[in-house]
Amino acid sequence: MAFARTCAVALVGVEGVVVEVQADLEPGVAAFTLVGLADKSLNESRDRVRAAVLNSGAEWPQKKLTVGLSPAAVPKCGSGFDLAVAAAVLAAAERVDPKAIADLLLIGELGLDGGVRPVRGVLPAVLTAADAGYRQVVVAEQNAAEAALVPDVAVLGVRSLRQLIAVLAGEPVPDEPPPRPEGGGPGPRGAGWGYPRPAGLYRTFDGTEQPPDLAEVAGQRLARRALEVAAAGRHHLFLQGSPGAGKTMLAERLPGLLPPLTRQEALEVTAVHSVSGSLPPGRPLVDRPPYCAPHHSASLPALVGGGSGLPRPGAASLAHHGVLFLDEAAEMSSQVLDALRQPLESGQVVVARSAGVLRMPARVLLVLAANPCPCGRHGSPGGECECLPGTVRRYRARLSGPLLDRIDLRVPVEPVGRAELTSASSGESTAAVAERVLAARERAAARYAGMGWSTNGEAPGHELRTRWAPAPGALARAETDMDRGTLTARGLDRVLRVAWTVADLAGHDRPTAEDVDAALEFRTGVRRGAGVAGSLP
Repeated sequence: MAFARTCAVALVGVEGVVVEVQADLEPGVAAFTLVGLADKSLNESRDRVRAAVLNSGAEWPQKKLTVGLSPAAVPKCGSGFDLAVAAAVLAAAERVDPKAIADLLLIGELGLDGGVRPVRGVLPAVLTAADAGYRQVVVAEQNAAEAALVPDVAVLGVRSLRQLIAVLAGEPVPDEPPPRPEGGGPGPRGAGWGYPRPAGLYRTFDGTEQPPDLAEVAGQRLARRALEVAAAGRHHLFLQGSPGAGKTMLAERLPGLLPPLTRQEALEVTAVHSVSGSLPPGRPLVDRPPYCAPHHSASLPALVGGGSGLPRPGAASLAHHGVLFLDEAAEMSSQVLDALRQPLESGQVVVARSAGVLRMPARVLLVLAANPCPCGRHGSPGGECECLPGTVRRYRARLSGPLLDRIDLRVPVEPVGRAELTSASSGESTAAVAERVLAARERAAARYAGMGWSTNGEAPGHELRTRWAPAPGALARAETDMDRGTLTARGLDRVLRVAWTVADLAGHDRPTAEDVDAALEFRTGVRRGAGVAGSLP
């Protein structure tokens, strides 16, 4: 009897479990049995591995072969186990030394010709392996840069099973044709390794592609100020206005105001995009906040994650540490929108299915945009709305009260006048506003150092009411609104968070009455004293 073992990783969302891949050879009728709760794509690895081994010049053992994936109770799916299965079989057959693969973690899909193809989820898989103490990882060459993002892990990128056999056996490594870059022409060595990216769903910006400039927005001083406050404190935003007023144009410029991701945030975002197979070509690390804008007909699984079998990440997770923009929000299903209520509070999506439970990060900056009525002209200066009052009420009721209670900033977007549109002067640029946003973020981060959060939008209301209370008398109007029932307890906490962000942008040590008034105006739309206008630069 011959036996060998190596390791791979089973992923459920961005959470992984190290799987021991064991190969056992016994005398008997030649057969290949795979056990360990494998899905269909993993069961098919028996044919892929056998063909790859033979086409790599190695001999296939003519014995009873059993490959076990342990722990057996953990669901395993995907073709990323191929490389580990092949290595275990070759070691059991003594083609390579079993000790050489015992401490290796191998991730990769095998082609029938022995080529090693990239797979999704390499970054979270290697992170899981590093936490378990593994320090040597073998992946497809196309995944090597992504795997190398994990510190203290030696990464070997191979193009074929032949190269891996040579490395493990101490033989000269054969040359292999380079893999086809994504988007290149067809070819037998690289065809099909790229994954289709969901066009139009999300966008990330790097040094070669600059985000749209805020200076291109004509007028809209109040909405521009709301964007600045939302970016500085990570506050959710609701833009309501007639068609063509500039709601989408404003939302598209919000990612440019956000600071670059920290190293930890970048790894979290990259892990989600790796699992979804949507990493930008040539960029193993996503270091800018993503921008996701699903269509208003998006289903519940598309927005929060799910699907048949093991759930997959949705748009809310793809927008982690970035902007999730829901245009035409009132046209979306109420059930789909209300599914965001829990993720907005907890910062993660938890989806339970019979095949497993998916926990995906979803700490997003939510931006909703909607028309005031089905025709979009309710309250417009032209007064041409033909919608019945009941129709308008039902249309607006599609955005439920509990969801809107989680939105800190509610801003009307008025149509731009001819004078503003044709004016030669422009507003502040994205770069100028982003500097103020970064300074405000740094003030908040210094204040909350060691507390477990870094922005005002994440700060617990209890802490803001006690440890970092506003100036005496600053909450007078907010307390009156609460007594009247127009402001909930959660609403008061959110007003405090926005007031702290306004204070940080203004350089105040703590929120003043004017800062709180501005926060109340953002939440209720009712002018309070100088209000937002008094805080405009």
